[in-house]
Amino acid sequence: MTVTSDDAALQLLLFVDDRPNALELSNELSNFLVKEQAKVAAELQIINVSEYPDLVEHFKVVMTPALIKTNPLPRQTITGKNIMAELQNYWDSWRHQVSSAAHSQVSSLNPDLSFSSQLLRLSDQIFQLNQAKQELEEQLRFKDRIISMLAHDLRNPLTAVSLALETVEISGDRLSAAKRQELFQHARRQVKISDSMIADILEASHHASLELRLQRTNLAQIWQNLISDFSLNHQLEAKQLSLEVNIPPDLPFIFADEERIRQVVINILENAIKYTPAGGKISVSALHRTAQKLEVMISDTGVGIPAEMKEKIFEHRYRIQANNHAAGYGIGLDTCQQIIRAHYGQIWVDASGKQGSCFHFTLPVY
Repeated sequence: MTVTSDDAALQLLLFVDDRPNALELSNELSNFLVKEQAKVAAELQIINVSEYPDLVEHFKVVMTPALIKTNPLPRQTITGKNIMAELQNYWDSWRHQVSSAAHSQVSSLNPDLSFSSQLLRLSDQIFQLNQAKQELEEQLRFKDRIISMLAHDLRNPLTAVSLALETVEISGDRLSAAKRQELFQHARRQVKISDSMIADILEASHHASLELRLQRTNLAQIWQNLISDFSLNHQLEAKQLSLEVNIPPDLPFIFADEERIRQVVINILENAIKYTPAGGKISVSALHRTAQKLEVMISDTGVGIPAEMKEKIFEHRYRIQANNHAAGYGIGLDTCQQIIRAHYGQIWVDASGKQGSCFHFTLPVY
């Protein structure tokens, strides 16, 4: 809304849409009224028809742009491409009407304008309330997704604890004291991870955002810890899969949440293990792509992903039916995308659709 005078007698409404020439017309009309301000007091309200449909209906606007004189009465409307030329034709007459109304002590604010001002205020309030409603709904949807992601990934450490304790129970005295101690330490680490994830779920129930604990992080160390992970090695051995890791020791540190990145890696690795046939291979590598980014690649010799599904697998709750016995490819990839994007990175997959796939993701250098 552009106002050229606070005590306006001539009241004008300009209805426009989102076309580029609307701004040009608005500026031209405003400049004209500023030049004429010494001769006649005038007020101009510029209204976007998409934002104020109630006013469009009230003033029966059938095309844009449309310039409506609401005061002094009678109301007059100018439409079409030549509004400024038409305004010049009407201008002297409108100035005379303003002068006559002033001498007759007629109020400069007629009922039409008073009503339109109320509508403007109400429309603004409705628009703001609708925006607030949409934002709250989006926050609730995002919160539900975060809780769903965390609840899904909580199964990983719980499964690892169960496996470690089951191994101790079944093996009994055949386990060495050192091996038993190693399994108990592994179980304790996984319990701590579970406790941290439960805390994240509780935190997410109060905040509609993905909380990150960003710090200087050694990617090579994350991989070293994973390679020695009992649960991961057990899964690899069960299917006789080989894991080839090529992480240069001189990689720069990353600026990341270590536990979240570990969560991403485990999700991708577990999918690779699940859908790679026995005797297959999983390869991991990383490179210093630019001065700002590191790129991690995890490839497998598994069932592959159809090319047309490469984008969809990162969607919430989307799964690819890999075969008649598997639950579906894609579990946790929505989680991975959320985490990587929260680190201002990217994640994608290369896949031929016949055999094998390679997941890539980037992370910021510290």
